Amino acid sequence: MDVVIAVIVTLIISVPISAAVASAYRKKVVESKIGNAEDKAREIIDEALKTAETKKRESLLEVKEESIRTKNELDKEIKERRAEAQRYERRVQQKEENIDKKAEAIERKEASLASKEENLARLREEVAKLNEQRLQELERISGLTSEQAKDYLLKIVEDEVKHESAVMIKEMESRAKEEADKKAKEYVVTAIQKCAADHVSETTISVVQLPNDEMKGRIIGREGRNIRTLETMTGVDLIIDDTPEAVILSGFDPIRREVARIALEKLIVDGRIHPARIEEMVEKAQREVEVMIKEEGEAATLEVGVHGIHPELIKLLGKMKFRTSYGQNALKHSIEVAQLSGLLAAEMGLDVRMAKRAGLLHDIGKAVDHEMEGSHIQLGVDLCRKYKESATVINAVESHHGDVEPHSLIACLVQAADTISAARPGARRETLETYTSRLKQLEDITNNFKGVDKSFAIQAGREIRVMVVPEQITDADMVLLARDISKQIEAELEYPGQIKVNVIRESRVIDYAK
Repeated sequence: MDVVIAVIVTLIISVPISAAVASAYRKKVVESKIGNAEDKAREIIDEALKTAETKKRESLLEVKEESIRTKNELDKEIKERRAEAQRYERRVQQKEENIDKKAEAIERKEASLASKEENLARLREEVAKLNEQRLQELERISGLTSEQAKDYLLKIVEDEVKHESAVMIKEMESRAKEEADKKAKEYVVTAIQKCAADHVSETTISVVQLPNDEMKGRIIGREGRNIRTLETMTGVDLIIDDTPEAVILSGFDPIRREVARIALEKLIVDGRIHPARIEEMVEKAQREVEVMIKEEGEAATLEVGVHGIHPELIKLLGKMKFRTSYGQNALKHSIEVAQLSGLLAAEMGLDVRMAKRAGLLHDIGKAVDHEMEGSHIQLGVDLCRKYKESATVINAVESHHGDVEPHSLIACLVQAADTISAARPGARRETLETYTSRLKQLEDITNNFKGVDKSFAIQAGREIRVMVVPEQITDADMVLLARDISKQIEAELEYPGQIKVNVIRESRVIDYAK
């Protein structure tokens, strides 16, 4: 027991002592480490100071070198600029000297010119005096005044110029005729294409007969409501004037005009004329015209013997019944071209049906050329392509006026048949008023020229014969007169084809044997 107590006491005493000893040891170790770290830090600081001092000296040296180099460059640049400025200054001085020299030279020239102008003025006066003396002497010698001599010279020159121009025109015309013989076919095709205007005198009116003049008032209606309704529904102008028992329908579209004519005739027969009845009759007339168009197209295909044409093309053929050119009905013309093409194809052993088909459809574009932009050729080509016609038919439509080269003999036959149909006597006609007016204008234009005795329009206005006074018009003057008349006709008249100007100068000597 005492031993245990002694051990416990010993432990109690030894634990604090060992703790104190350990603490003292750790403290000593820490202090030694701190001392070493401080020494190390001082060494690092000293080393850093040395390095910084070295860097500083190096930087100062570099800055000094850079400043010296920069100073040298600046000095060099300043020297160069100073030298350049000196060069510019010398140039400016030289230019000033040159300008001064030029100014002196100009002053000398001006002085010289002034003296020369004085001399020239003096010379002009002398020349004017001499010229006046010369004219007086010439007038005294010739017995003519200066104005009379001038007129005489001008007349001689004018006669010479007329003769030379007439000879030149004759030579040019003979040369042109020689060249024309070589290219006759090309010129003929071009002339036909340019002269074949679509419709110079196309009919634009229809006349509806009335049972009596009282019907005019009923057609007009109260405050004009009936006539306004009819014009609005049909797109046609109604002209109600002093013409006895007749109403004129005026419109560019022949189909509209036909609808208006049928509707108006139905209203006159029915007797009940008011806006509601007008609308009903116009609708009926439109349906009748549509049926008529279809029937006319089918009749044309049956007459020619062509089958398998698209229904829309058949309708367009029927519309051509209401289309005219120079008074020639477009549908009849197409049927005639188809038949002629078939006859020509049969003679040459080609496909007759294809030739008839191409001939029938060659002017199909005329059915829509009033409604769509473009020539009837291009519209016809577009329609044939749209409705799947063969390439032969399309080329025949495209080339029938010579705009495009024909690719087949059938296209050439259609071109020839079209020309034959349009050119046959009586195929195309003009209204009597247009015809007589054109002939009168033609003669009036010709009679206004100096030296013309009388003129006659012959050959349906395709030739004008001009009789001249032989004492006033020479043979050389005739060439110029014919050309002047031709130019005047081209400028003032509109006409199909060409007009031949035939100038005739005739001298007669009469004597009697007694």
